[in-house]
Amino acid sequence: MKYTDQGSKDTRSGFGAGMTELGETNPRVVALCADLVASLKIQPFIDAHPERFFQVGIAEANMMGIAAGLTIGGYIPYTSTFANFSTGRVYDQIRQSVAYSGKNVKICASHAGVTLGEDGATHQILEDLGLMKMLPGMTVINPCDYNQTKAATIAISKHQGPVYLRFGRPVVPNFTPADQNFEIGKAVHLLEGSDVTIVATGHLVWQALLAADNLEKKGISAEVINFHTIKPLDEEALIRSVKKTGCVVSAEEHNYLGGLGESVARTLTSRYPVPQEFVATRDTFGESGTPEELMEKYGLNNKAIEAAVLDVLKRKA
Repeated sequence: MKYTDQGSKDTRSGFGAGMTELGETNPRVVALCADLVASLKIQPFIDAHPERFFQVGIAEANMMGIAAGLTIGGYIPYTSTFANFSTGRVYDQIRQSVAYSGKNVKICASHAGVTLGEDGATHQILEDLGLMKMLPGMTVINPCDYNQTKAATIAISKHQGPVYLRFGRPVVPNFTPADQNFEIGKAVHLLEGSDVTIVATGHLVWQALLAADNLEKKGISAEVINFHTIKPLDEEALIRSVKKTGCVVSAEEHNYLGGLGESVARTLTSRYPVPQEFVATRDTFGESGTPEELMEKYGLNNKAIEAAVLDVLKRKA
């Protein structure tokens, strides 16, 4: 495998690093947090720019309203809390005050998916990508590692309009370039292949690379594409790939209802139908456990991706 771990880090620290850089380069960027500064890794931003930080306490709905108001004054507010509280708890405020109003708010959400781990089902949101992508005008981004999360955090400051940026708690391999040019809506081809397309997002991108490496040893050539942007989806990259391979496996740490896989299926159904298998949770809540235990139980690892590839190849014309 040509990709190597440059030193595993948590993606939430990539967000913190991006905020630190934005603090120095863009005076219009302000940060808001719902009593989770340490978890969101934004203390360096606060230390350097205390006048550009708003601690709202455990009042996430108020945070969204304040953020929407700040945009009217020309600021670029970045809200920060856990993904469950960034979406499910405040959906009405996001819909009405941010999305419907077209406000330039960046909703930054950590501790998403089952890799949140021991905190359990009440905090492990697996519906957030679907909730956010269904809002008109909302851009939805789910980067795969520390470097890409940092790059995405910086890139969304230049995008006019609401953005949902999702990242996580666990330490994961950091394998994308530190100097990458993050383009919203442009998927990244990681491996070329001819037998099957694997489209992955977030923590499942590294697992897709591991699966492709194992599949190669079995004589199966897998193309791996990192769909860091769920909406707008890079439909052209998807279609080009499946025209070559003839089948696809989607992989995500999210419910198979409403996530990346469903967007892929919608695109293929209307433009170029091919067999598809889904690696995702199956309409279920999570539970307490280590990230590794939960990824294994819910079929969100390289072994599950390999099995899905073998299944989809049986259906390939």
